[in-house]
Amino acid sequence: MAKETILVVDDEKNIVELATLYLEKEGYRVEDAYDGTEALAKIKSLQPALVVLDLMLPEIDGWEVCRRVRRESDVPIIMLTARDDDVDKIVGLELGADDYLTKPFNPRELVARVRAVLRRYEKASRPGQVIKIGQVTIDPQRREVTVGDRLIELRTQEFDLLLALAQHKGIVLSRDQLLDLAWGFDFYGQTRTVDIHIAHLRDKLAGSDLVIDTVWGIGYKLVAD
Repeated sequence: MAKETILVVDDEKNIVELATLYLEKEGYRVEDAYDGTEALAKIKSLQPALVVLDLMLPEIDGWEVCRRVRRESDVPIIMLTARDDDVDKIVGLELGADDYLTKPFNPRELVARVRAVLRRYEKASRPGQVIKIGQVTIDPQRREVTVGDRLIELRTQEFDLLLALAQHKGIVLSRDQLLDLAWGFDFYGQTRTVDIHIAHLRDKLAGSDLVIDTVWGIGYKLVAD
């Protein structure tokens, strides 16, 4: 079985070498890039299974790299930020990153995050039963959501979150439960990412008869209006 390729993008050589050492020990093939321009070129040519992406890069910063990648690809992205700042994390998640780590990080945690994100993507690719609620149809095998005849464009994380809510229609799910169901791992208490993706889903489902209700102090539930 071919090794999965992980692209590590950081302008700090010691970070790249540390990440490479631990990822290769876990059986991954690792490629590196040291600026945003090189990262975009290698993402296109190598088509890696996952990208570890620093935000503070020369030439093109990590936010812009993430933005450009998401125009053409759904490759999983774990972003690295040097600041323990919620703004950086929220902006990155809104641009389509799947997870984040704050520097300095434990390389074992990086490996665990890589494995978890890849497991989630593998699970998302498996076929499942079509779910129809009101005007909305969710097809897990095609990974498509339609409202009547209209196709709704959802990112991977948005689709997985909607699917988790639909599979538990009418049941209140906490943010931690949604993280576990949709992301496939505990997000270390950073439940803000659920709120961001719920807001995106509400915008994209506007005009349908599905409503994502907030149950204050607990979480969310999906209901048909």
